[in-house]
Amino acid sequence: MLDGLIELIVSWVVSTISNLGYLGIFITMAIESASIPLPSEIIMPFSGFLVSQGKFNFYLVAAAGGAGNLFGSILMYGLGYWGQETFVRRFVRGWGKILISEHELLIGERWFRQYGDFIVFTSRILPVARTFISLPAGIAKVDFKKFCAFTLAGSLAWSAFLTYIGVKLGDNWSILEPIFRKFDIAIVLLAIIIAGGYLFFRFRRLSGS
Repeated sequence: MLDGLIELIVSWVVSTISNLGYLGIFITMAIESASIPLPSEIIMPFSGFLVSQGKFNFYLVAAAGGAGNLFGSILMYGLGYWGQETFVRRFVRGWGKILISEHELLIGERWFRQYGDFIVFTSRILPVARTFISLPAGIAKVDFKKFCAFTLAGSLAWSAFLTYIGVKLGDNWSILEPIFRKFDIAIVLLAIIIAGGYLFFRFRRLSGS
């Protein structure tokens, strides 16, 4: 079932980019950066393959990918910035207090404000994390201009890297997807283990208080 879904995603990405060109790259990368599971490890290597075929320009492909990432990231940043009280704090005051207290949330926001520039940039070249970092950046109200600058810089680097690999691999570009999927799965499993350990100790602490 998962393989069928992935094939469907790949087919849609290929069709969108083939029909819309650079606009297709922008749209698909914007969707990916808005925390919707549309892997850039498919989008950009395929675009790189089209560069190797002489259909696209390398620099315009990287620019379209970076710009799409920035647009999608701004949408998520805005959701975190303006929806903080509506969604995040209401959740924390309710069932969310099992996961985190308001005091811990404030500490996390303070820490993110202090180191947010570095986190935003480095997360852009990390699997999984790169698509979800914009929401906490908005919640922590990281300086918007810096957020955009670091997001664009990191996204351009990531887009150029994947495009270059796609150029070198040629029509074998699709072999990248299962490789990166293994990295994604490993990171998700690690996150689940960490979250499970955190919840276990938190429940023990709450039950003992």
